[in-house]
Parts: sequence; C-alpha cells; structure tokens
Amino acid sequence: MASEEEKKDIKTELLESLSPDERLVLPCLEAGNIEKIKEKTGLEEVKIIRSLQFLDNKGVVKLKVESKKIVDLDENGVIYLKNGLPERRLLNLLAEKPEISLKEAEEKSKLSENEFKVALGTLKDKASIELKEGKLLLKASLDEIAKKSLEEFFIEALPLEQNKLSPEQLFALENLKLRKNIIGIKDKKEISFELTEIGKELVKEDLSKLKDLIETLTPEMILKESWKGKRFRKYDIKSPVPAISGGKRHFVNQAIDYARKIWTELGFKEMTGSLVQTGFWNFDALFTAQDHPVREIHDTFYIKDIKGKLPDKKIVERVKKSHESGVAGSRGWQYKWKEDEAKRIVLRTHTTCLSAQTLAGLKEVKDKTGKFFAVGMCFRNETVDANHGFEFNQTEGIVIDKNANFRHLLGYLKAFLEKMGFKKIRFRPHFFPYTEPSVEADVYNEKTGKWIEVLGAGIFRPEVVVPLLGEYIPVLAWGMGFDRLVKENYGITDLREMYKNDIEQLRKIKIWAK
Repeated sequence: MASEEEKKDIKTELLESLSPDERLVLPCLEAGNIEKIKEKTGLEEVKIIRSLQFLDNKGVVKLKVESKKIVDLDENGVIYLKNGLPERRLLNLLAEKPEISLKEAEEKSKLSENEFKVALGTLKDKASIELKEGKLLLKASLDEIAKKSLEEFFIEALPLEQNKLSPEQLFALENLKLRKNIIGIKDKKEISFELTEIGKELVKEDLSKLKDLIETLTPEMILKESWKGKRFRKYDIKSPVPAISGGKRHFVNQAIDYARKIWTELGFKEMTGSLVQTGFWNFDALFTAQDHPVREIHDTFYIKDIKGKLPDKKIVERVKKSHESGVAGSRGWQYKWKEDEAKRIVLRTHTTCLSAQTLAGLKEVKDKTGKFFAVGMCFRNETVDANHGFEFNQTEGIVIDKNANFRHLLGYLKAFLEKMGFKKIRFRPHFFPYTEPSVEADVYNEKTGKWIEVLGAGIFRPEVVVPLLGEYIPVLAWGMGFDRLVKENYGITDLREMYKNDIEQLRKIKIWAK
C-alpha cells in the first residue's frame, strides 16, 4: 500500500501532466455528463472526449462507451414527414374524388412518376383502392382514411433505437427500407464516465498553480535562454493517441510501380497501348482461331456496332495465311479466315496484344532483338467471385533474341517472382494456342501452405512470329495474373477486397516494401 508521501508524488505528477484542455475539463467532471462540461468550458465536444480519453488513460476517470444503432429520417423521410407519404397524398386526393383517371390522379397528386407507382402499390396492397379500366377507385372508408398508417406513426416517432423498436415499428421499418432514402440507420456512440478515487481528489485541487507550466519550447526561448528556471509540463508518452493515416497510393498501384521497377532493372522497356483493341491484335495475330471458344461473347466484352481498322495489308495477309494454311511447315487451322471477325472491337482480354503490336513494329528493324514488358488492366466476361473478376491487372513480357531458349524464359520468370517476394516457385508443362513449348508457374504461399497458379508462358509459335516479324526468331513470352500476386502478398482471401476502396482497410494495409 502506497504511503501518504508516495500518494502525494503520484498526485503531483498527474497534475503536472495535464494538458490545458484537461485542466479545463477536470473541475467540471463532477457535473457527470459531457453536455454540462461543454456548457461550463466552452470546448468543442471532440476536445472534451479526447481529454476524457487521456484522463481515463491516467486513471482519473473510467470511461464507458456504448454503441447504439439509431433509426432516423433520411432526406426523403424529412420531406415526407412535412408533406406526407406519397400514399397519404394520393389517399387524400381520393377522399375528395373517389373515382378518377390514372392520368388525372398523377397530375393532381403532384407526385413524381416513381412516387405515384409506390403510392399505387402500397394502397393496392392494403386494399384501399382498385384499378379498373384506367380509373382509380377508392375502396377505403372515411374512418380508414382518417386513421394513420404504421409507417406514418413510425416516421413521426423517429429517431429511435433499433433494438428498442416494437413489433409494429419493426414491420414499418422493413417496409420503409424498401423505399429510397426515407429511413437511415446510423451508428451512435454514447460516452459516460465516473471519477476514480484519485480523480475525486484531483478535482478538489487548485489548478491555478499549473498555469505557469511551459507547454512548448520555442526557438525564441532557446535563443534567449528564457526557459531556464521554468517548469515544463510533463508529457505522457505511454497513453495511446489517435492513429494518424498519412496519404499514400492505393496498394495495388504501389505493387504495379514496384513491378515496373523490377522489369526496368532487368533491362526491359515498357509497352503501352489502348484498353480497346481489334479482334485482330487481341486474337488473330496471336494465332487464336476465329472459332475458338475464348472469342465467344461468354468470355469477351465486345463493343457493339463498331468496326476497327486493320494494320498494314501485308501483315493482315500473312496472318490470314498463317490461320488458313500455316507457315514454316505448319498446316494452320484449315478454315476460311474472315476479315470482318478480325475488325470486331473488344476490351482487351490480355496484355499480349501489346506484345503482338511490338513484334509488328520491329518488322523493318535490322537487329530484331529486345526485351519488353507491360503492366495493365484486362477484361473478361467472368462471374465475379472470391477468385475471379471481370477486370484484372496482368503483367506481360517478351524477349526477342536469336539465342533465346526455354531455360532463359524460366530464368526471367524466376527472377521476377523472387523479387516480388516469392521464394518457392515451381513450373509445370501446359498448353497455350500461341506458344510451344508452354509452361505454367505456381508460387508457394508460406502463410496458407498452398501453391497458387500465377502465370502462363512459353516460346511464341512460328505462326505468331513469322507474320509479324517477317522471319522466325525465338520469342520468349509470358502473361502473369498480377492481382493474384498482390492478393497473396497481402493475405487477401477475396479478390473483391482489393477494389472495394474501404477507407479503414486502406489505412491499415502496409506500404508495399520488399
């Protein structure tokens, strides 16, 4: 048990740690509630609450925070409280004219089209009206008209605590929630407090002796040495303070910038291009047959009633030949290639269309070598769930070199994935229409203990390279599901979490750093 001397020291230390706002609040604590403290001190409520939190940390008071859900009027609810619900206004009109045409009723009630429909539906459900041959007939008696509905009683009684609503009020709430902006449910925190034993002693202290305590050491005080012999307020460095969320880029954009940095450091140049492409660049140039299922509307977003422009005729003819009869010993797909199909406009389904355009751009270059990458948004007609979205980021790359081989491809992929933070990587044989040999890669998530498929890659087939480059040179190529890498890095289980822009989530997520 502390001695009287120790108690005195504790009390002195507490008093000397009080901020100016805490000193204002302390003498008013016996008032018992925040409103009275507000009246006596003139402080804003937020400052009073912050002071109470600090006093709670110091053991001067005990705070109690109770969360409640409050049902109150939304913007339309405020208007309807004043002017009446749409069904009431229509009912009042029918009380004056029990039989009226629908057109006249809508005009005279001065309701919007949507409000009029709601009023009709509500009154019909209550058997108050009947619709017959384009006319509106009143069925309710005068007593029934005079009686207020549950919904009317409810909006007049608001605001109310949700967990204290009667069964009738709950019924009215569910009905009104189906209608636009009549009812709103808000979270409300009620704060109460009580003095501790030490707090009861501190409120009796004379705080005027603390007014000479120095709060801030200024450059002027240092220069003039006027701080000497003065007392400084003791700062409480142990109490938690409100978290400060600094400005930062969205974590997906941070990861994209990091990927750009990796590829650039590996000697790659960035490819850019439109999100909207012709079927020619998105599919045909990549030796994807025009009857391939991936081109169906179930997988691809097509832009209606617009045809795109095809590139140089020589490239188009070579791509056509590649499809119909093949090149470099290939038999092609053995079908009649259609120019109109190639002109269809799509939202790009991958960034590989940029690789095709880049290869075509090197056709006239003497030294056909280079390393290129892209990071960008793609679109596919997927059912949105935890693992799929209709838009996603992909990172793409190609390496053009006469000496390039499959081992080089695996080396580039391994280097990138390791720099992205994945140490365990495995490669598996696979099939893709425009690469041979082809490979898929998985990364191991240490936290979940699972292998995750993240990319497809291979060496472009001659049917892709020859029509675009004019000759066959090995082209290493890959497309990587970039969002999956980000998702695994942050431990996000649902892909939709990445783009819902929850401000609390964005504040908590750490800056991308490797």
